[in-house]
Amino acid sequence: MLVLAAVALATAGCSTPTRVDSGPIRAHTFSFMDPGPRQRPAYADNSQPIHAMIQQAIATNLTTHGVTRMDKGGDVTVAYLLIIGDNASTISINEYFGLRDDAANLQDKAHEAYTGNANPNHFEAGTLVIDIIDAKTYKLLKRGYATRPVLRNISNEARAARIQEAVDDILRDLRVER
Repeated sequence: MLVLAAVALATAGCSTPTRVDSGPIRAHTFSFMDPGPRQRPAYADNSQPIHAMIQQAIATNLTTHGVTRMDKGGDVTVAYLLIIGDNASTISINEYFGLRDDAANLQDKAHEAYTGNANPNHFEAGTLVIDIIDAKTYKLLKRGYATRPVLRNISNEARAARIQEAVDDILRDLRVER
């Protein structure tokens, strides 16, 4: 069922490209998108541990390609979007993706994929979208995504390993030139 959701997400008819690969990326350094100051409401759940796991997984992967993390001013900017959904609804966590129109379009694609199947059984899935953007021109150089079932009661170590697996899947064909 999740394979069908991923296929639907990849082929949904919308102007937002789900996958982009503009060829080899020329970068020695990267920075994450700066979300700027945000005041989170007291009732909001704390997603910071998940952000830390995602950022660590991305940094680990990019380091294997010879691209080093910087706090600010990297050659490329990494932005990511997390979409969580089930048979009926989706939410997106876009703190490190920005307020681009793409976020809403990608969430709509995921919503169609999650809710557009005939299986009546409940499921929860998460989709991680990663963009690599040229820090000078703001051109989207690479976009990829992975969809996985959401597992609620697993250890932090197991969760971090699952996130690393998804990030490695997304960036498996990344080509970096020096």
